[in-house]
Amino acid sequence: MTASKKLIVGNWKMNGTRTLAAELAHGAVAAAHDRAEIVLCPSYVHLGVVAPIVADTPVAMGAQNVAVVTASGGAQTGDIAAPMLKDMGCTYVICGHSERRAQHGETSADVRGQAQAALAAGMTPIICVGETAADREAGREFDVVKADILGSLPDGVDPAAVIIAYEPVWAISGGDPNKPPARLEDIVAMMGYMRKTLQQHLANSDALRMLYGASVKPDNATAILCASYVDGVLVGGAALKADAFAGIIAAARI
Repeated sequence: MTASKKLIVGNWKMNGTRTLAAELAHGAVAAAHDRAEIVLCPSYVHLGVVAPIVADTPVAMGAQNVAVVTASGGAQTGDIAAPMLKDMGCTYVICGHSERRAQHGETSADVRGQAQAALAAGMTPIICVGETAADREAGREFDVVKADILGSLPDGVDPAAVIIAYEPVWAISGGDPNKPPARLEDIVAMMGYMRKTLQQHLANSDALRMLYGASVKPDNATAILCASYVDGVLVGGAALKADAFAGIIAAARI
């Protein structure tokens, strides 16, 4: 799908203070323009800081994870249900980020349940898929990503109601300036394969938007956003710097 507007999602991960959260939210609002949709995904504890700043602006708010339940409450210490996030002002939620899959053992079945919970609460799930360096070195990157997609998408889902983000784990810099980003041809090859996979298994699949996310920065954002099959970007480290994130938002003026 080639969206009329590019979707720019900032994932702040486990970072920030209330002061920084407010600064980043104000910066995103100031950088907004009519060629981009912007979503900020702060930590849970900063949702209440960001919500009033982005209210009635073009900037939306999302969460970084959600529990696999549809109820608004329950005896699950430490979990946060989709209706609670919706009540805080979230309209998006990241599901199955590579860090959650690797560090917390979340499976594609778990991610599917999270996506279902988000949809039931009226939020848009951003389902993350991607291969590791070991997967790519073994030549199984396409099989891994296909399995992630088919295992994580809820059955019978409306393609327009979900987003898939491709994040090659091997290309996430994690703050390492010496780690090379993915080549544009690798991004296009995988995302083209993802689009073909969706077309084979999902009716009206062209309505589903696909994001790229791994070491997106102001200096490569334009090339990535102009690439085939890319409807937007999922930004990590650069989303924690107001000027860098503004540069990525500006790159969506294409």
